Amino acid sequence: MTSSGVRHEASPSAPAAVPRVPPATRREDLVTVLFGACLTAGAMSDGWAHSNIVETIEGFFTPWHGLLYAGFAATAAWTFWLAYQRRDAAPRWWRDGFPAGYRVGAIGAVTFLLAGLADLAWHEALGVEVGLDAAFSPSHLLLDASAVLLLTSPLRSWWASGEQGGRSATGVASLALGVMAPSILLTYASAFLILAPTRAIGAVGTQQTAVLGVDAYLITTLVLVGPFLLAHRRRATPGAGAALAAGVALFDMVMHEFPTPQVWAALGAVCGAGLADLLLLRLDAVRGRDAALRLPAAGALLAGLVVAGHLAGLALAAGIGWTPEVTTGVVTLAALLGALLGGLAAQPTPAEVPRPGPAGPASAGPEAAAPGAPAPADSTR
Repeated sequence: MTSSGVRHEASPSAPAAVPRVPPATRREDLVTVLFGACLTAGAMSDGWAHSNIVETIEGFFTPWHGLLYAGFAATAAWTFWLAYQRRDAAPRWWRDGFPAGYRVGAIGAVTFLLAGLADLAWHEALGVEVGLDAAFSPSHLLLDASAVLLLTSPLRSWWASGEQGGRSATGVASLALGVMAPSILLTYASAFLILAPTRAIGAVGTQQTAVLGVDAYLITTLVLVGPFLLAHRRRATPGAGAALAAGVALFDMVMHEFPTPQVWAALGAVCGAGLADLLLLRLDAVRGRDAALRLPAAGALLAGLVVAGHLAGLALAAGIGWTPEVTTGVVTLAALLGALLGGLAAQPTPAEVPRPGPAGPASAGPEAAAPGAPAPADSTR
C-alpha cells in the first residue's frame, strides 16, 4: 500500500495558559493607596514651589522633586513587590505575576521612570518652566499620564474583585488620586481657582473674563464627571463624587496657599457633590441600576450641583457679580454637559436576536405555511 503523498503536519501545540495569580487583598490595596498619596503629596509640594517660590528653584534636584520621586519609588517598588510575592504561581513574575488591576500600573511605573529621566534632561537643557510652560512641557505630560496609570491600580483591583463595603474605600481613594494627578497641569483652567463670577459683566473686556470663567466650569466638569461616571457605571458608591471634588480642590488650594474666597467656593462644591452622591444612591435604591437614563441623570446631577455649590460658596465669600442669566445658565450648561457625558458612557441596549428554529420544514416561517393553516404560536412569549 503506497502513501498518498500528502504530508500531515503535526497540530500546533496550544498556547500556554496565563498563570492565575491571587488577587490583591484589601490591605495590599490600602498600602498602594498610602504610597500613592505620598507621590501625590510630592506633586502638590512641587506645584506649590513652582507657583510661589519658583525664583529659588535652580534646577532638577530640589527638595520638592525629592518628595515627588520618593513617593514614586515607593509606589513603583510596592507594585513590583506584589508581583514578586506571587512568583510561586507565576515563575515569570515580572510579566505574569501582577494581581488583577496592577499590570497597567506596572507599565505606568516604567513610563514614569522614563519620563523622569526626560524631565531631568529637559530641566538641565532649558531650565525651570513657569506657568503654561510647565503645564505643556512634554516630559510633565508624560509624567502625569504615567502617574494616573500607577495611582489607579487599587481602583482596577477593586473593580476586578466586585467587593463592596470596606474595599470600596480604597477604590474611591485610588479614583480620587488618579484624578488629582492631572490637576497640577490644569490649574490655569480650574474652576476652583477662578474669581470671574464675583466680577460684574459690563464692557467687552469684562465679558471676556466671564467667558473664561464659564470655560473653566466646563473643563472642571469634564475632569470630575468623566471619571465619576466610569465608577458609577459599575456600581454606585457613597462619597465617590465628593472625594473627586475634594481631591481636585485640595490640590488647587495647596498650590495657591488656600485663598479665602476660593476655599469657601471649594467647600460649596464638595457639599454639592456630596448631595449628588446621596441623591444618586437614593435613585438607584428606588429605580434600580438598570433604570433608563441612569448615567445621564448621574452626570447631570453631579455637574449641576458641583457648579451650583461652588457659586453659592463664592456668593457667601465675595458676592456674585454675574447676571442671573449667566449664573443660572452656567449651572444649566454644566448639567447638560454632564448628561451628555452620561449618555456617552451608558452601555448600548443590545438588539434582540431572534432564536433560530429547529431544522427542517417545521422551521419555516408563517409565509411558508400552507394556505389557510393557523399561524404557529410565538414561542418567545
